[in-house]
Amino acid sequence: MVWSRWQRSRKRPASNDESSSVTVSSSLSPPRPASSRKIFPSGIKLLHNGEDSAVDIIFIHGVTGDREKTWKTKSATNPWPQTLLPSRVPHARILTFGYDAYVADWRGMVSKNRIGNHSMNLLTAVATYREDDGTNDRPIIFVCHSLGGLVCEDALSMAQQRPERHLKKILYCTYGIIFLGTPHHGSGLAHWAESLAKAIGVLKQTNKEILAALKSDSEVLERVQHAFHTMIRSRGQDGFPPIEITCFFEELPLPGVGTVVPSHSATLPGYVPIGIHSNHMDMTKFENVDEPGFFAVTGELRRWYREISACASNPITGIGQQGPVVNQQDPQYVVPYASNPDFVGRFSIMQRLSDIFGPNHDLKRTTNHVRVALHGLGGIGKTQIAIEYAYWAHKAYPNMSIYWVHASNPKRFLQSVLKIAQECKIPGHDDPKADKSALVKDWLEGNNCPSWLLILDNADDYEMFFSPLKDEHDIPDSNSLGTDSRLGRYIPECAHGSILVTTRNKQAAVKLTRNRHLIEVEQMTSTEASQLVINKLEDAGLDHNQVALLTSRLENLPLALAQATAFIRENTISVEQYLQQLTSSDSHLTELLSQPFEETGRDSEIPNAVISTWILSFEQIRKQCSLASEMLSLMSYFDRQQIPKAFLPYRNNTVVDDSNDSHQSEASADLEQEKALGVLKAFSFIVTGADEKTFNIHRLVQLAMQKWLIVKKVENLWAENALLILSKLYPYGRHETRRVCNEYLPHAYAVLRYKIPLSGNMAVARASLLHCMSGLMSIQGQWKNGEELLVEARDLQKKELGVEHRATLASMHNLAMTYSNQGRWVEAEDLGVQVIDITKRVLGEEHPDTLTSINNLATIYLNQGRWDEAEELGAQVLEIKKRVLGAEHPTTLASMHNLASTYLRQGQWGKAEELGVQTTKRVLGAEHPDTLISMNSLAFTLKEQGRDKEAMLLMGKCYQLRKKVLGPQHLYTLNSLENLNNWRM
Repeated sequence: MVWSRWQRSRKRPASNDESSSVTVSSSLSPPRPASSRKIFPSGIKLLHNGEDSAVDIIFIHGVTGDREKTWKTKSATNPWPQTLLPSRVPHARILTFGYDAYVADWRGMVSKNRIGNHSMNLLTAVATYREDDGTNDRPIIFVCHSLGGLVCEDALSMAQQRPERHLKKILYCTYGIIFLGTPHHGSGLAHWAESLAKAIGVLKQTNKEILAALKSDSEVLERVQHAFHTMIRSRGQDGFPPIEITCFFEELPLPGVGTVVPSHSATLPGYVPIGIHSNHMDMTKFENVDEPGFFAVTGELRRWYREISACASNPITGIGQQGPVVNQQDPQYVVPYASNPDFVGRFSIMQRLSDIFGPNHDLKRTTNHVRVALHGLGGIGKTQIAIEYAYWAHKAYPNMSIYWVHASNPKRFLQSVLKIAQECKIPGHDDPKADKSALVKDWLEGNNCPSWLLILDNADDYEMFFSPLKDEHDIPDSNSLGTDSRLGRYIPECAHGSILVTTRNKQAAVKLTRNRHLIEVEQMTSTEASQLVINKLEDAGLDHNQVALLTSRLENLPLALAQATAFIRENTISVEQYLQQLTSSDSHLTELLSQPFEETGRDSEIPNAVISTWILSFEQIRKQCSLASEMLSLMSYFDRQQIPKAFLPYRNNTVVDDSNDSHQSEASADLEQEKALGVLKAFSFIVTGADEKTFNIHRLVQLAMQKWLIVKKVENLWAENALLILSKLYPYGRHETRRVCNEYLPHAYAVLRYKIPLSGNMAVARASLLHCMSGLMSIQGQWKNGEELLVEARDLQKKELGVEHRATLASMHNLAMTYSNQGRWVEAEDLGVQVIDITKRVLGEEHPDTLTSINNLATIYLNQGRWDEAEELGAQVLEIKKRVLGAEHPTTLASMHNLASTYLRQGQWGKAEELGVQTTKRVLGAEHPDTLISMNSLAFTLKEQGRDKEAMLLMGKCYQLRKKVLGPQHLYTLNSLENLNNWRM
């Protein structure tokens, strides 16, 4: 290690006089335009130069801040770093850096500098200042508020990348950073700044790029954070000590704004978080040395200064290095994977792991044994997070041992435990008769063992931990286990040990952690996913739009992205070429995601391909709960979103009978169904919808399941089951059922897409579904779509059921009306007459189906202007329906409406008004489409009678109701609007 840079360097003469301040501007900074705006205090200013200074403490303000006013109370003449800090850290040179960070300045033009410009200004200003007086080897501590923290992070990342030696030295000499309310994960400050700008009427002058950096998931923020954490990791790998970091967060809201930077945003994973009892703007201002905030901040500065001084007097030890381990046993690091250089993001999860584990890692002995589980979909990145945390913890807590255990099956578990015994030379490890697992457990729980972290990776099968092993071939040798073959008894538990579990199965996570500290790993953010692709392909010049399309298509799933980039590199193709293959069809996508590849941090015995790794989970689910496997098989053929619970089977698809114990059977079936759904949710294959009555399945999981069913040669079986369920549950489309029909429609289309052999029951089921869907198309005015559905339904029914079957006749009848609604009168009449002839012969002249067909033929005549024929048929049908069905039956009312329309066309206004709308409204309801049809006709009647005002009011009401019930673009709604507009002219 290079420790000479911590030696004290030549100093400037001590001075506290403000006249000695020196402002250094970067040579790379753009010249300021001349304006009437005040000169913003920028660059470096000396606040205090202690006698025999050994460290530079540099303060950096935040948004709308000032290099002096940020650190000064209203009553103070000078900032506290100048007046109060020297008494706490006397041998320090105290500097402050200023830059134009006004988000919105109502006094003049706003700086167009971005964070990157400010960062470079800081870097060059500090380097030049220190080079000028030969103090460029002196340690540096930064104290940053708000945006200033991002500027500091970016500056240090730049220093690593720059070729200039004097700039690199800033990074090498940085010992520690104090962050005060820095928005590491976005900030509400941007919203406050925008509100402020609007209030003063200068929104057009807002520096939008600075604001964007303060919003969650901002690309600028992600870039700064990723580069900073990459720099931190590589710094350790280059042999330099870690940078000390302490994060302070505000505990009080800003009046009128609230909490600007919440604690989760103000802290970095793995570093100490401390609260300051103040709001965001006042957390940088201290009146006296007794204030808790001042004491906490300067306490960190004094501690770091003492460490720097100790290093300077004893350079062999090195800054921040630990003394010899007190325990009788040396710490061990048994992790089978190298650090992943492509790891990106996951800051919040790393922070949670640090927060939960930190106290146990940090102390030699605690009173608590801590277990944490990372659970989530296979390929979501759980193992990679565990590896990253293991390497971070190894550096942060060098006295702690870390052990890795493969837990995908009993054999792998026992092999990993045996390796720990051998690597650590545990007494008895070479005894062929010893129970190695028991030896390791006892050794880890022993008082002489240093604190440890045990990582149980891929612990998906909880039964192998809590139930006796059944498969003897999974046990390496007869002495691997004692008389009790439950592996859970070998998991150590003691106050100085912690356990991190990774699992696809939330149920396993609950059992292994005793339902404590469960962390769900979800998909990456779009920015994280894009950065992963760029890292994997080692090409920062990639087309960001193409990368975004790739990550979106692969649902930001880390393993899928790793597999895609491996394929791209191995085959020397572009992202665009890969996308063309990926988007050509689902089968292409499935094939691409089945390709094997090599990936850092993957268990060699677990397949890397996305499809293959999920198939392992499918097998586990089938073994654990056959009903869950059936459900997932069915769900793979529905639309992936909002799958109703009603579609999913009970045990063996049994139907509850009406026997005395039916209630008990139904309760038992409900319980079985809930358990099965719980298994699927535990593996993250499905999630509950917002209404808690539906479920969503991951798109790629759905494709993988279909692939698995094809391999098992049962794909047609489940496609047929899905079709049968939809044909049974999908209601015929009418006003009363339209909500359910619309909810089920995506699933109906999804089921119909699969090509299965159509004969017998399957053909009839498909025809029934098509017919019911056509009803929805009709009431929505989508008659062309309805026609396509009805033509296929009719042809299937003719073939399987015959032309005289009621289902076939219903489809023919509705098809005739669809032709009529499209103005195809000849086709409508020919088919309508054909249907009437058959129904009269098969069902009888007064059967309701026959009467409905005659009534609709009358409508076809009416639309052709054949009013006398329409009147004759209409009056005939109406009289029969009144006698057979009753005067208020819905189909009687429909005939009444049609006859009223005929009278209207003939100019028989009195008869038309007499039939009216009141009965229809009373029976069907004021908003029923048939009521609205009658209302529309009555408005015409009133108009023809010269009662214009009444006609206008009624047509206006009809239009509003049709817009509400049918939608603004429905043909009937548009017709009412057109009539209304014409009458107003």
